[in-house]
Amino acid sequence: MDLQLMGKTAVVTGSTSGIGQAIAQALVNEGATVVVNGRDADRTKEAANSIQGSGKAVPVHGDVGSADGVAEFLERVTDVGDVDILVNNAGIFQPMPFFEIPDAEWSRFFEINVLSGIRLSRALAPGMQQRGWGRILFISSESAFSIPDEMVHYGMTKTAQLSVTRGLAKTLRGTGVSVNAVLPGPTWTEGVAEYVRQLAEQEGLSEEEMRKQFFPKFRPQSLIERFIEPTEVASMVTYLASPLSAATTGSAHRVEGGMVDDLG
Repeated sequence: MDLQLMGKTAVVTGSTSGIGQAIAQALVNEGATVVVNGRDADRTKEAANSIQGSGKAVPVHGDVGSADGVAEFLERVTDVGDVDILVNNAGIFQPMPFFEIPDAEWSRFFEINVLSGIRLSRALAPGMQQRGWGRILFISSESAFSIPDEMVHYGMTKTAQLSVTRGLAKTLRGTGVSVNAVLPGPTWTEGVAEYVRQLAEQEGLSEEEMRKQFFPKFRPQSLIERFIEPTEVASMVTYLASPLSAATTGSAHRVEGGMVDDLG
């Protein structure tokens, strides 16, 4: 299927690995020019060079986890031209017992996971609106609905992203700019592999045994009973980033293996 992305320009934050890199690759496969973003210039360039397709991957480094970092990143992005698609993927997570999470960590998680997308959307959406077309996507999580008790601060930020998605979609009603959220479930990335290692240490298990026990013990509601592949998330994102999704906005789209017990 031709997703009609040839000639479109996309920004995908946090795209040097994992879900973000898979999204960048999928968009390049469809002919888009994609800004690959990471904090480290060398790693960002290496990630962009690894992405090949009918489109083009352009490395633009910058730490979008702060106001100053977003401003510096946006200055570099101007060289690429008008941005048609923004995928707010940058984010962090870390298991930590609720009573041990200090104020600074609550603030840090909100700054990176929520405010990064708000700041970038605030900067790039007006141009999309003026041109009469655009796509803004927030990579949330099934944790927005099923708050994990081992990292409540992470779940809080993912729920907040859904509020921003709906509110911004209403703000941009009738402009040709859609705003949606995508909710992956546990996806096998470098970050999740480290998360599983941390859980294994806490539970006194080997990493291999923890991976086997992860779904029965921590995510028993999963219907596929396995980790999701980044490419499976990227497929949903690429469709929502395309002109074919024109009637879809203000919505949360689940790629979480049936973990959320809700048909809505």
